[in-house]
Amino acid sequence: MKIARVETFLVPPRWLFCRIETDEGVVGWGEPVVEGRAEVVRTAVDVLAEYLVGQDPLRIQDHWQVLSKAGFYRGGPVLSSAVAGIDQALWDIAGKTYGAPVYALLGGPVRDTVRVYAWVGGDEPARIAEEVTAQVEAGFTAVKMNAAGRTSPMTTPAETAAVVARVAAARDALGPHRDVAVDFHGRFTPASARRVLQELGPLHPLFAEEPLLPEHGHALPGLVAASPVPIATGERLYGRSEFLPALAAGIAVAQPDLSHAGGISEVHRIASLAETYGAQLAPHCPLGPIALAASLQIAFCTPNFLIQEQSRGIHYNREADLLSYLVDTEPFRFTEGQANRAELPGLGVTVDENAVRAADRSGHAWRNPLWRHDDGSFAEW
Repeated sequence: MKIARVETFLVPPRWLFCRIETDEGVVGWGEPVVEGRAEVVRTAVDVLAEYLVGQDPLRIQDHWQVLSKAGFYRGGPVLSSAVAGIDQALWDIAGKTYGAPVYALLGGPVRDTVRVYAWVGGDEPARIAEEVTAQVEAGFTAVKMNAAGRTSPMTTPAETAAVVARVAAARDALGPHRDVAVDFHGRFTPASARRVLQELGPLHPLFAEEPLLPEHGHALPGLVAASPVPIATGERLYGRSEFLPALAAGIAVAQPDLSHAGGISEVHRIASLAETYGAQLAPHCPLGPIALAASLQIAFCTPNFLIQEQSRGIHYNREADLLSYLVDTEPFRFTEGQANRAELPGLGVTVDENAVRAADRSGHAWRNPLWRHDDGSFAEW
């Protein structure tokens, strides 16, 4: 069996899908994308496809090594995301070839259900109590929210109080037996993050996500030591070597993205590395159905898995949603906030190819917002 064709599809709301077809008719799907730079990743996939066509698709680990390392310049979000989507598609082909879910090929399941959480509040969090209540009524036992929108370099008393009030509203709506995770989105400076985390401690968040920008990783050890809230990070880290300092700093939760951090192959290795540091895995996934399917395959076979992000109803999904490009939506039917383990081969989802090809004809040009402070200077989004 040989790889015969590699195609990419730019589909709303902000995703890129990859289709790999073999000469025996087996097709695998992946989701290689950098949000806001999907067209650039598409070009990277096209370049990598020059090597892939004609190769045996089942030599997944060898292909991962070549695609990640054969170029003199390695790593970064674009290349790692291109490799990630290809890797997902190759694992999908392998599962379909062997008639088994990917999690079975990775050693078999360690759990029967996977806990998932829902997003509330949007980029500039508002209506928290109402949105949390709606998710509780939908059966979810955990939600995640942004701590704040645009944030001053040194948080004011009013800004700090507003963060605490929003999380308190979520806690009130959730009660003591459900969880709220708080995403700082890299919008806080180290000093501001330290200040806000101290105030959030009594509200017992599940974790505080990305309290610092990746380039401020040198400040992580001090922040972890000072924080009463477990620290999570990793959506902008792209491999084991980048996770190592964060894990050594003592983060509680590693959050690699299956569409950014080298795909199933590399995230499986990151999970094992995290386990040696006593850290849990909570894959980042505000993306589409293929990325979520790949994330769930990892979740079912990872002992130190904690919880899974998913994009149903997220504020970015306006033109299409998590279920828009699937023939059968059953794999993403969550019961009491849990995804159930299925025996379907490969990634476990059937992509509606006609819908994908039709969507690609219009495509998208999604870009993340550009924020500025009141004085006109750049603000982190």
